[in-house]
Amino acid sequence: MDLEMNRLSHNGDHPGDLSDANHNTNSQAKKNCIGWSDIILAYKTLGVVFGGLVTSPLYVYPSMNLTSPTEADYLGIYSIMFWTLTMIGVVKYVCIVLNADDHGEGGTLALYSLLCRHADIGILSSRNTNPREILFNGPSNLDPSRPGKLVKFLERSIFARRMLLFVAILGMCMLIGDGILTPAISVLSAMDGIRVPFPTFGKVAVEILSATILIALFLVQKFGTSRVSFMFAPIMASWTLTTPMIGIYSILRYYPQIFKAVSPHYIVSFFLRNTKSGWQLLGGTVLCITGAEAMFADLGHFNKRSIQITFLFTIYPSLILTYAGQTAYLIKNPNDFGDGFFKFVPGPVYWPMFVIATLAAIVASQSLISASFSVIKQAVVLDYFPRVKVVHTSQSSEGQVYSPEINYILMFLCVAVVLGFGDGKDIGNAFGIVVILVMFITTILITLVMIIVWRTPLFLAGLYFVVFFVLEGTYISAVMIKFVEGGWLPFAVSIILAFIMFGWYYGRQKKVEYEMTNKITLECLSDLLSQRDVQRVPGLCFFYTNIQDGLTPILGHYIHNMRSLHKITVFTTLRYLLVAKVAPNERMIFRRLGIRGIYGCVIQYGYADLRNPEGDDFVTQVTCGLKNYLERNHEGLFEGCRIEEEIMQLQEAISVGVVHVRGKTRFYIGKDVGWSDKVLLGFYEFLHSNCRSALPSLKIPLLQSLEIGMLYKA
Repeated sequence: MDLEMNRLSHNGDHPGDLSDANHNTNSQAKKNCIGWSDIILAYKTLGVVFGGLVTSPLYVYPSMNLTSPTEADYLGIYSIMFWTLTMIGVVKYVCIVLNADDHGEGGTLALYSLLCRHADIGILSSRNTNPREILFNGPSNLDPSRPGKLVKFLERSIFARRMLLFVAILGMCMLIGDGILTPAISVLSAMDGIRVPFPTFGKVAVEILSATILIALFLVQKFGTSRVSFMFAPIMASWTLTTPMIGIYSILRYYPQIFKAVSPHYIVSFFLRNTKSGWQLLGGTVLCITGAEAMFADLGHFNKRSIQITFLFTIYPSLILTYAGQTAYLIKNPNDFGDGFFKFVPGPVYWPMFVIATLAAIVASQSLISASFSVIKQAVVLDYFPRVKVVHTSQSSEGQVYSPEINYILMFLCVAVVLGFGDGKDIGNAFGIVVILVMFITTILITLVMIIVWRTPLFLAGLYFVVFFVLEGTYISAVMIKFVEGGWLPFAVSIILAFIMFGWYYGRQKKVEYEMTNKITLECLSDLLSQRDVQRVPGLCFFYTNIQDGLTPILGHYIHNMRSLHKITVFTTLRYLLVAKVAPNERMIFRRLGIRGIYGCVIQYGYADLRNPEGDDFVTQVTCGLKNYLERNHEGLFEGCRIEEEIMQLQEAISVGVVHVRGKTRFYIGKDVGWSDKVLLGFYEFLHSNCRSALPSLKIPLLQSLEIGMLYKA
């Protein structure tokens, strides 16, 4: 069957061509050049990308259980933090990981998408993510010269492919766990500064005040971040400017030779001297790199250059100087580590710094909450996660989304963490596990990207893996001993989320398998419509289907019971691909199905695309695209039928009325079904019965929608 791509322009009624590819390439080239726009954009990234990272001085030292620390201990701790920030922040993320984007998007899902596009290792039905290959049903365009043994192993082992998917899902879930813990620890640590000038101010009062601020923060999420985001950059700029200035003051006043700790031999002597207790302290020092994963996860909101400029020339030196100042103060005041940040702030500027710290903590919380919304949105559109309501809160920025269900769940968990744990040390234990596990997952996926996608020599890829495996693996071993002291929380949340996502995905795939096995062929459809008691009724019908190579079995169920089909029927597939964005010229694809008035339409979205058409606009854009297709494609016309007549029939059908038909299917789980399928499919049915319907997400009027129920045998 011939397929023709039609691009709908922004007004939805002009066909386009494929010339946009060169334009996109040129745009990407310009995007990678440094200019004033990148510098301005770098300033804006302060409030969105680096929130958790720049507020880490508030809680790193308080999270350590130090016992009679000495000058040598503090020098060793600072050396560890310096090299952690340098190796993970600069070498790993800025120099390597930021280059592994998928059409400008970052995060573990982007890495998984990148791998699936360069090797047949995905287990999704949409694993082939090249739109042309999918839509033209052509052969795979995978490079035959790709590395042999590793790719062949992954392609042949369903267990390895499932583990790879699970690892990518777990990374997404850990980021959501970060969205729970960052607001809790940031706000609680900032509010704890009240107790320095007012020691009688109790911990319970600090917890209640922190919980109140968090509740207020979550309640304003529905208004969107765009209304207050103009304040983010000035707040974080003030923070990253004032804290290093105080750090320089403390260095000059307390310990000018602090930078001798840059020498790695202080790390060696620290571990030789402290042995097991020094290793355990790594659970606190790992928090100095909190939020580094956000550099990569938020890559879609800002270009790579702006993030690199911001980190190298603002965040990195600010953190190095701030930690140096804190350490210099603590060397002269070794027992003040419990309030390591606020006590090193000079008295005359204490309250201004308290206000800035509180605002910075709120901005850091906002950035991780927004990131959690974005991750959930990506998971929903890719059918990894049960459908929840996702609202776009900005007309100009597609990344600004809000989900009421997720928002209130996060609010409940954040407040529960603050009131349940209370002590920042326990939250720090939980936080450390999230931070390092996400980074470790990224290390694994980046190594595979190096070998499969970048064709990096095995020696260099192995060197990268060994260095960061040892570094991050050491941190993991240190934080896991705190598992029972709060570390279980993010792990439990992530496992629950991963199980939800895997159960949902498993059920959706089972439905696709059933539909492919029991699909209605065009020959079968022709036979059904040729029956005397089956009528072609006036009007336009959008019949939604999940499969393209054939028609959903719900169609046969519908015709057998309704004994009719609309004169103009468009079998519509909303397809979400494992790519960040689908080019506008590849958004809608139409085809004639060989039966008068019957057409196929595939509408494609990437996981970072904004779905503009809704309700009547959706119908308008699809029908305009179909008209353009009919005008340009004369093949497949029936004998004696003209293009003008075909278009007139379409217009008449639109004027009569539009109906949207979708299936509402359930699994029939018989006694012969295995126990694993009973558990997973039963769990899927529970999720499916409690999630939102797919069709209202397009804001289709209820009077125009029709659901057809059908049981699928498991």
